[in-house]
Amino acid sequence: MRKQRPELVSRPGQRQRARKETAAGYAFLIPWLLGFFGLTLVPMAYSLYLSFTSYNIFSPPKWIGLDNYVRLFTADPNFMQSAQITLIYVLVGTPITLLAALGVAILLNYRDKGAAFFRSAFYAPSLIGGSVSVAIVWRAMFNTDGPVDSGLNLFGIDLGGWIGQPGLILPMMILLSVWQFGATMVIFLAGLKQVPRELYEAAEMDGANAWRRFRAVTIPLLSPVIFFNLLLGLIGAFQVFASAYIISNGTGGPAGMTNFITVYLYKTGFADGRMGYAAAIAWVLLVVVAIIAFILFRTQKSWVHYSGDNR
Repeated sequence: MRKQRPELVSRPGQRQRARKETAAGYAFLIPWLLGFFGLTLVPMAYSLYLSFTSYNIFSPPKWIGLDNYVRLFTADPNFMQSAQITLIYVLVGTPITLLAALGVAILLNYRDKGAAFFRSAFYAPSLIGGSVSVAIVWRAMFNTDGPVDSGLNLFGIDLGGWIGQPGLILPMMILLSVWQFGATMVIFLAGLKQVPRELYEAAEMDGANAWRRFRAVTIPLLSPVIFFNLLLGLIGAFQVFASAYIISNGTGGPAGMTNFITVYLYKTGFADGRMGYAAAIAWVLLVVVAIIAFILFRTQKSWVHYSGDNR
């Protein structure tokens, strides 16, 4: 006669205890489920519905199909300009931020004395960089006759302020983004601490110079961290809003050069009252970010090296 294994024998008391543990698990999930469905999934589904309607809050939504999306790409030059400005900001600002963060992290990785102070000093701007107060200070610094403008005048460079110049406002916004590289730098530094020193010593014994060691040892072993920072950096750059809105006084100027997609979305929905059209802009932005994230995940196998990877 075949004997049943002891671990498969279930007693009524064990089954009852298992049911209680399962019920307790679901009970702990209830707050998260309420938040997910009530604050995320249901509002997203409703905004998707609104994107196919003409809705201005004061009257019921009117179904118009794909008209909002068609208008976005065929009859809305303001949206196309905001998309172009946002792409420039993302494609220029994100790599510069990553390079600045990686460079400072490498310097701090080889410095023990005062490293904690410098880590805190470089990290501090990332804590307050997205706040309204910093945007106001940044606006005062780069305005006409502000500290930056006055300092450049000492060297004979008269730009007339950065805030009102269409050709300078976007570089100033990118500079503000780069200034907040502290959080990215800390993550890079943590990754650099995990690179075994033996690998650098072995490469040095083989005659590899500093650049060769950086390319052959640092970059491959740091590639998961680079991928993580790149993904978060791109997503965060697409969401720039507070600083652009404050610096431009909510106008998106001068000449629409701070009219990022998020700013244009806000003005369309809350200033113009076109909620349906704003919902369509939000979904276009979401799809673009999702496509970029998908491409990064699909291509990571070719350049991201994880521990234990035999490629």
